Amino acid sequence: MSLLSVNAITKTFGGLKAVDDVSFQVPKSSIFGLIGPNGAGKTTVFNLITGNYKVDCGSIRFNSEDITGKITHKIVEKGIARTFQTIRLFGKMSVLENVLAGRHCRIRSGPVSAMLRLPKQRAEERRALGKSMAELEFVGLGHEFANIAGNLSYGNQRLLEIARALASDPRLIVLDEPAGGMNEQETAALVDLIFKIQGRGITVLLIEHDMSLVMKACQHLVVLEYGKKIAEGAPDAIKENPQVIEAYLGSDDDVF
Repeated sequence: MSLLSVNAITKTFGGLKAVDDVSFQVPKSSIFGLIGPNGAGKTTVFNLITGNYKVDCGSIRFNSEDITGKITHKIVEKGIARTFQTIRLFGKMSVLENVLAGRHCRIRSGPVSAMLRLPKQRAEERRALGKSMAELEFVGLGHEFANIAGNLSYGNQRLLEIARALASDPRLIVLDEPAGGMNEQETAALVDLIFKIQGRGITVLLIEHDMSLVMKACQHLVVLEYGKKIAEGAPDAIKENPQVIEAYLGSDDDVF
């Protein structure tokens, strides 16, 4: 059964069709990849799914509910969290505070409760701290909780973004090039982490240029070129697809 359904979405910037009539279905609890050469429209699709951009036409359904046109924080509340191609952390705040920021969408105590430090608010704060620490431990950053986020290595900043996304209790986590800037060892650990996320019943939607990671982690792939879907299927079929190879290299050389 599909958790996310993208139906004939189109997005135009000026005279450029960044996404052109793209459709795909993401099954529940899957690891699903969206790949293509630079400028193919992958991140634009992510921005349409997460509400950062509005679709010109088409629709997006999540958990059988139409979320087309909903604003970003409402989409997060529905259960979609994301990371970004360019890291977006609060660099001068602590690692723990960054993850707590991701938990904010699940906080129900209002400003009066917070001001008066009512028991309900204090209990919710303790739960938020516990959840945030648990997610830091999950991604391997528990020992860094008091460090300033901007002091982390680039690879660990990527992991911190994932922890912050997980703190929102997502059903779908959207990862935009999570291996960017990582070395080979860090990338191998990231693959293990993605499988662990799936093991929690969370669906993973992934953009990634590291084809080794994509082929190891993803069960299903959609390939974009110039905003259009040119191929879809299992990784083994995709890597043998002449149109996909042509899109990446302009030749029949082995891109994978």
